[in-house]
Amino acid sequence: MDFLRPLADSNYPADSDNTSGSAVTLGPWPPGPQGVLVWCTEAAYITVGEGVTATTASTPIPALTPIPFTVPTTITGQWRVSALQISTAGVVYAKPINFR
Repeated sequence: MDFLRPLADSNYPADSDNTSGSAVTLGPWPPGPQGVLVWCTEAAYITVGEGVTATTASTPIPALTPIPFTVPTTITGQWRVSALQISTAGVVYAKPINFR
């Protein structure tokens, strides 16, 4: 994995939310970051972009494993992370980053 560089907390703060039976949204953040580091206490489906909502077709990630996602380069407005629990409710976290 490449080295990850967290971005200034004042412009790109970390965010978290509890997952339940419906998709939750983290952010929004302004354009600029190359990626976002996402991790959760329970397995969840994740999607990243403008106006996105996670579904069972989104990318599944395991619990307690930080996963870097690329922020789409086509972002022109605020973007967000959406998460949907796979089976058990938990907490999902996200922090905008740059690579290297």
